[in-house]
This record gives sequence, C-alpha cells and structure tokens, in this order.
Amino acid sequence: MAEKKVDYAALKKGGFMRQKQKGYFSLRLQVVGGNLTAENIRTVSEVAEKYGKGYVHMTSRQGIEIPFIHFDDIEEVCARLAEGGVKPGVCGPRVRTVTACQGAAICPGGCIDTYALAKELDQHYFGKELPHKFKFGVTGCQNNCLKAEENDLGIKGGMTVSYDASLCIQCGVCVKACREGALSMEENTVIIDRDKCSHCGRCVKSCPADAWKGESGFIVSFGGLFGNQIYKGESFLPIIRDKETLFRVTDAAITFFEEHAKPGERFRLMLQRIGEDEFRRVIREAYDGRDTF
Repeated sequence: MAEKKVDYAALKKGGFMRQKQKGYFSLRLQVVGGNLTAENIRTVSEVAEKYGKGYVHMTSRQGIEIPFIHFDDIEEVCARLAEGGVKPGVCGPRVRTVTACQGAAICPGGCIDTYALAKELDQHYFGKELPHKFKFGVTGCQNNCLKAEENDLGIKGGMTVSYDASLCIQCGVCVKACREGALSMEENTVIIDRDKCSHCGRCVKSCPADAWKGESGFIVSFGGLFGNQIYKGESFLPIIRDKETLFRVTDAAITFFEEHAKPGERFRLMLQRIGEDEFRRVIREAYDGRDTF
C-alpha cells in the first residue's frame, strides 16, 4: 500500500509542527493575550489526555503546545478543540498570535486595556502571510512585563499627563513616585521636565488630591528581534493617543515589511539592509494621517 502523502507546509500553517518522532506533531494553540477560559483549559486537557501523552508545553510567548498528536488523529483533534472554543495557532511566515500582559483591567500599574487591544490586533492581523514571521506584543505600562521591545512591533501603555496646581496639596508624593527624576518641587509647585517624562503615569496614580490627570496612549516600538541575533525595538514616534492612529501606524509597518522584505528575512534585518530613513518617513506620515504609499 502506498504511503499517505503529507502536506507538511499546510500542517505547519495550521499550527502542527513536525516532531522528531515520525508521524507525530506538536500542535500550537492560539492563546490571544495569554487568556484562556476554564472551558478552553478543560478541552485542552482532554485532548492532551486522549490524543497526546497527557501533558502540554507552555511556550515563551504565552502559548500552549500539545505534543505527540499523531497524523491520523489530526482531524479529530481539531474538531474536539473547536467544540471547546480552542483554535490552532500558526507557524511559519505569517503574523503570530498577539501576546499581552494583564494590563489596566487587572494590574494597578496598567495604563491601557492590553487584552482588548490584543484581541483587536489579532482579529486584524492574525495569520496574515508575510515574508517571514511577525510578532506583536502588548504591555500595559513602563514596567514592561511583556518586554514589548523584543517584538517586531511592540505596544506599551503610557499616559500624557497634566498638572493642576490649584488642586495640589504639596505633599511631594508624586515627586517621590517618579522614577525618571522628571518632577521637582519648587516654591510649593511641582515642576515637570517633559524631556525626562517616560509617560509612566505614576504621578497620576500616586496623587492623593487628583492634581494630576492622565490621558492613556500607546508607545510603539519597531524592529525588535530576540533569536540568533538580538535587537531592541526602537520608538521614534510621539505617544499615540487613539486607536485609529495606532492602526494606521501598524498597517503601515506591516505593509512596508510585506513590500520590502525578501522571503525569509525578518523585519529588523530588512530595515538594516535597506536603511531606516524611508521606513521612518512612512510611519511618521501614517502617524500624521497622511497617505503613506
């Protein structure tokens, strides 16, 4: 009997990564923003018990992989996972599942709703075919738990702050809370050095008199890479205050990568090859709301 032909590329696109053991695959699942429901977890457990070896692997990007899925069981596995609301992830040259910390919905330090944004980014970009893999990471504040700058495109929550001296009680709590040395007390008034401000929002969160107000926004970095070569993503835009602008910028970055990268070339390496001047121009025009292409 002829051996069954296996389309490994299609399986990899659907999250099934070939193992060293012949006929077996490790299935990567789509875990958006690091969140799974209790039903999702039960379903994954059942699949791992019945079709795998009774365990899962937690990846470095908040993902779950179920090893030792046999080729003959793939259709049954996908059907059972779908019943429990669990979707396969993706591998290869495409936009990967968006990662996120818990953000403002849970964390006192959070400046943005990271999970809500991760879901929007995932709906907009997940699985998009590109010259190479492309990773988004969303973190809620300057504590940077998710290490946004490691991603091809990182988004960090921040605040644009304002100060009302008439409400200030000169307690100095905000000055002590500021980790950048951007605040000082002079003649019973708080002075802010905008050049030192990191948009962390600690002054807003610490003030007992509501003298500080903060408008949440997004600090975007581009070109992070953490593998055989390591580069920290760069932020060169002002803080973005609305999602419409944010998505113009992310669209422009993805499109630039799609149009300029060679097959198998990561985003950062493309920027190094062609130079960053044109990319910065395109992204700035997207930020300003102008046509970029």
